[in-house]
Amino acid sequence: MSVLELEDVSVKYIVGDIKNVGLKETILKKISGKYHKKEFWADRHITFSLEKGDFLGIIGTNGAGKTTLLKAISHIMVPNEGIVRLNGTVSSLIELASGFDSDLTVKENIYLRGAILGYTKEQLTSSYKDILEFSELAEFEDRPFKQLSSGMKSRLAFAVASYVNPDLLILDEVLSVGDGAFRKKSEAKMKEIINGGATTILVSHLLEQIREMSNKVLWLNKGEQITFGTNVEEICDAYSMFLKNKVIPKNEEEIKLFAQQYREQQNG
Repeated sequence: MSVLELEDVSVKYIVGDIKNVGLKETILKKISGKYHKKEFWADRHITFSLEKGDFLGIIGTNGAGKTTLLKAISHIMVPNEGIVRLNGTVSSLIELASGFDSDLTVKENIYLRGAILGYTKEQLTSSYKDILEFSELAEFEDRPFKQLSSGMKSRLAFAVASYVNPDLLILDEVLSVGDGAFRKKSEAKMKEIINGGATTILVSHLLEQIREMSNKVLWLNKGEQITFGTNVEEICDAYSMFLKNKVIPKNEEEIKLFAQQYREQQNG
């Protein structure tokens, strides 16, 4: 049985005048028939499946629909079309500050975030020292969350999410935040989670992370699924070529061609 299955998943946003003129003016425009809205499809017809132990890397430029897709998988958003089937527990680290209270201490936030993820106080207490040690925030244990740097917040968020042992762990650009030493430690922790049988999804602009850690890759562009497969190196090479020429491959044959062109350029 698959841990995760997406079948023709599409998510859209409604963009209207309220963003520019406010609620009162929008209501008046609706009454007068002058209100205009637009539909924006963030993701269109996304289809793939993951088995236990898979590590999926999702690649694509800004605005590709990556984060929206993660929210649909996490059940934060409901797709307008298609089906998301999730078998097991999920831990999502999509927005670093989500699930934390800026006025609470680091210690209090560990329990708060853990509770949001569905874990008991006893489970969090048994893992508390490990979480604190991994995040390298022992000396900041009683300091308010709002006083932490963005890197510290990232470390804490990753530490809590990775120690709850979910069936599916979702990470959005988390491993790209922080210094090189913590990045290596995070990658080592990810490998430990993979070896433990968890299924993982990582969104990252660092292609070397995708190449090294993933056994499957999903490439998105402006909400469209360009390709999904296990040929990680080939897809990453084709994507690297796209970043140079800004041309999207139309089919699998062009993906192979793009990858070949990239490797030839790299070899001089």
